[in-house]
Amino acid sequence: MWDQRFDRDDYFYGTEPSRFLVAQRALLRPGLRALAVAEGEGRNAVYLAERGLEVTAMDSSRVALAKAQRLAQERGVEVDLQHADLQHWRWTPETYDLVVAIFIQFAEPALRADLFAGMQRTLAPGGVLLLHGFTPAQLAYRSGGPPCAEQLYTPELLREAFAGMEILRLADYAFELQEGSGHVGQAALIDLVARKPL
Repeated sequence: MWDQRFDRDDYFYGTEPSRFLVAQRALLRPGLRALAVAEGEGRNAVYLAERGLEVTAMDSSRVALAKAQRLAQERGVEVDLQHADLQHWRWTPETYDLVVAIFIQFAEPALRADLFAGMQRTLAPGGVLLLHGFTPAQLAYRSGGPPCAEQLYTPELLREAFAGMEILRLADYAFELQEGSGHVGQAALIDLVARKPL
């Protein structure tokens, strides 16, 4: 499915980074080791690399990764691109200073719990998680996201899932998305910025 979605000349979600990620730029310091989870066509990973971070980006779509490689080359940066299914991704302990997971809401609850645990495990002490997605209110819109409420995030779900971390930002809000042709229009969004204890 993902190969089919990304098999097009343009970039389905555009080439500019997520507005949420840009808003966290004070946390994006050169030299930090970052993991971009289910990164797709590379827009966020390339932005991180442009800011001087050492970026690993993983995705299950070879088509998307090829486009991410092309975007990185066009922007003159390097990204370590890894082809992997999240169900089999090895969350190496305490490896990354930053984990970025933006619109990864394809996981049913059991897998999502594993992913959330893995993200926390792979963060180094003091590392930061940047998680961004849709709330159940998104079901009223046609601007993206899965048509399944159980795959969407609520503040309560995220507060519970990341209870062992210091929550720096947790907010849900409405916003007009303009990200390629994949995310266009009014959307119900949620942000989580959380730090792993030292």
